[in-house]
Amino acid sequence: MKLITWNVQWCRGVDLKVDPARIVSEAKRIADFDVLCLQEIADNFPGPDLAGSAGEDQFTLLASLLPGYTAIPGVAVDQPAKNGGRRRFGNMIVSRFPVRQVYRHLLPYPCDPGVAGMPRIALEAVVGAPGGDIRVITTHLEYYSALQRMAQVEELRTIYADGHAHARDGRVTMSDGSPFQTFVRPKATIITGDCNFEPDAPEYARMLMPFIDATAPLHDAWQLAHPGTPHAATFCIYQKTDPSGAELHCDFIFVSDELRTRVRALTVDQRTQASDHQPVLLTLEP
Repeated sequence: MKLITWNVQWCRGVDLKVDPARIVSEAKRIADFDVLCLQEIADNFPGPDLAGSAGEDQFTLLASLLPGYTAIPGVAVDQPAKNGGRRRFGNMIVSRFPVRQVYRHLLPYPCDPGVAGMPRIALEAVVGAPGGDIRVITTHLEYYSALQRMAQVEELRTIYADGHAHARDGRVTMSDGSPFQTFVRPKATIITGDCNFEPDAPEYARMLMPFIDATAPLHDAWQLAHPGTPHAATFCIYQKTDPSGAELHCDFIFVSDELRTRVRALTVDQRTQASDHQPVLLTLEP
């Protein structure tokens, strides 16, 4: 199984051109991926609200560019648009594997007076991967507010633990095809996305903390593939928010204990300039 996670900055490259087709082309260059997790997908946000965009529906456009895949949108921002319609912003999962149940978890957005922020979502799709079903959860945590970001980390841990409990103890109670039909949850889980924290941040340490119940711990897939090696930079390599700022390492893939021994490789593509972030590729053994 090959999974790519990528914050695509509303499909805007370092050259400031918005090009969803280039995102798909670059992702295919990196790997013959099975699952693609994208952050910062936009619909009806024409420039200057999102610079360079013509207001295209990127959720629909990206899905059309990947025939044979199932595309799952995860909208976090849903607002009135200046043209009288709606505008949307969020994440997306695209899977070649069968998609079982989909869950959309709205993350906490506690009031932090005077600090910019936006609603955030964790998008979950259970995919029928070789070796068994896997929960794939992609998210984009708050950039400005440390208060909101830590609250969102806590909620991610809760989402993961709740699903793990369903996998341990869930029972099929309905199989009638109704909305009450039970979908069995797998223990195996991937949590990935732009976390907006560094490997030495308290949020990172909290993600890896043990659980007090029978929930298996999470692991940083980079450290499993490259033990003792500093994380490769994934942000601010070619396009910096601060001209004098350092490269950042904020795009992560966390895996549950059930997948720990199946991590074959994790690489960061530092060649592409199709976004201000770099794509991260995870390869799992079946």
